[in-house]
Amino acid sequence: MFENKLEMSCEITYIVNDILIDRVVYIMSKVALIKCESYDYEKVRSAVKKGLELLGGAGAFVKPGEKILLKPNLLSADPPERCVTTHPSVFKAVGEIFKEAGALLTYGDSPGFHSPKAAARKSGIADAAEELGISLADFNNGEEVPFHEGVQNKRFVIAKGVLESDGLISIPKLKTHGFARMTGSVKNQFGCIPGPLKGEMHVRIPNVFDFSRMLIDLNRLLKPRLYIMDGIMAMEGNGPRGGTPKKMNVLLLSADPIALDATVCRIINLDPEFVPTIKVGAEMGLGTFDESSIEVVGDPIERFKNPDFDVKREPVKPFKVGSALQFARNLVVPKPFIDKSKCVKCGVCVNICPVKPKAVNWHDGIKTNPPTYKYKTCIRCYCCQEMCPESAIHQKVPLIRKLIKI
Repeated sequence: MFENKLEMSCEITYIVNDILIDRVVYIMSKVALIKCESYDYEKVRSAVKKGLELLGGAGAFVKPGEKILLKPNLLSADPPERCVTTHPSVFKAVGEIFKEAGALLTYGDSPGFHSPKAAARKSGIADAAEELGISLADFNNGEEVPFHEGVQNKRFVIAKGVLESDGLISIPKLKTHGFARMTGSVKNQFGCIPGPLKGEMHVRIPNVFDFSRMLIDLNRLLKPRLYIMDGIMAMEGNGPRGGTPKKMNVLLLSADPIALDATVCRIINLDPEFVPTIKVGAEMGLGTFDESSIEVVGDPIERFKNPDFDVKREPVKPFKVGSALQFARNLVVPKPFIDKSKCVKCGVCVNICPVKPKAVNWHDGIKTNPPTYKYKTCIRCYCCQEMCPESAIHQKVPLIRKLIKI
């Protein structure tokens, strides 16, 4: 997975959870930052092309005739102006450039809600794909794949469309995320697991750091060749679906997902070590977040820094269901709550809740009222907040945590 990723020097051994992982020492990870102030297609294409040239060109990542899957962020069926999904102009620019390089392209994602086809159509990605003759891959069905090198997960069910490709180009969206502070390069591959299986994984792996190890294992298995992040218009606040669009004017490209996500953190004034996927990803050798080991090329990072970006700037507190400390954790771990003034009683939160019996439901049986929570069974996966179409669900910090300031 490292051919195009980083310059490497001597070998080194890493052990995580008593498991030996192949590892190398990295001299420098390269992240390209390219200014792009609108989604005008020609401007976006020029920016993507410039970024790719700084990393060696499209030919450094694909060979003619290879089957390459483009993996945008299609969280749900929302129009592009909401900034929930990868913008179609970015997707189209990436697709056109790699198609010109001779790659045989498909695309796809497994949304948290709605079908892949519906999400692609509503987001504008389907129209862009059709213009380029790129077909939608199978993300409805999956096959189990062993991963003996896994630290957290030894096997995954992966969408057939991913398994039928020779390589993957990840096209994430710059957004905040309640569960992991920000969602970017690493988490984008979670959509390679089809449908309801993603919710089951939240139930089986409620601890945010274990969940992050799973995501790193997933990236180590899939080995995306390149990550191209859409940050022209980002999402701040109550992301990854209910937040507010934020103009950031940047495209980011790298073969190192940890370096890319860490660079995003520095742009939005967030400590990279507060993002579990970054901290765990570095520990497991997927990449580096050490600023001295990241070479930023293209436009200077100072041009994009926004210290007022609305994101939670505090470490994530792990939550472990069923442990002896669960009662104590319930007292300090932020819990989701519903703003009744915004709730339209659509039931998306109820449908998406992976817990059985559901932690959020119409427990009184009256569906004309907003759903309610049973926090004793809530695993704090924040899937309800993630998928709420009205931004009616937020995280509430318990009073005792405010008092003791942890």
